[in-house]
Amino acid sequence: MNEKSKPKQPETERVGYRNPPEATRFKPGLSGNPKGRPKGSLNMAIVLERVLKEKVIINENGRRKIITKLEASIKQLVNKSAAGDLRALQQLAALARGGEERATEAISPKTAMTDVDRKVMEGVLRRFGATLEGAEDAEPDSE
Repeated sequence: MNEKSKPKQPETERVGYRNPPEATRFKPGLSGNPKGRPKGSLNMAIVLERVLKEKVIINENGRRKIITKLEASIKQLVNKSAAGDLRALQQLAALARGGEERATEAISPKTAMTDVDRKVMEGVLRRFGATLEGAEDAEPDSE
């Protein structure tokens, strides 16, 4: 390698592992990817949610109904599984299992009260009970 192809570096600067040259380091306050995803651009989940919420018109039992695309696709999945389509039946079973799991998570408490928590709560309730009883005794009878 000749000397012309190497970038000039000051003699005092240490360059090596975890010490990149000063000229190639990220500048403070500047992004490493300035042309990255612009703010406000949509990701896959947002686009999917919007599309599934769109309304469509269907004919059901000779009547026109307006439902979301999500409802229409679930109706089709249920109808196919009822007609004996095994793949549709497997997908429907997986959806049902996922829905049941989310429902039980919402019903069951996320954190159980520990013994320490229970003792603290009992102490607080005792104190409130004592202050309420004292307040009742201090009030004059208006009868």
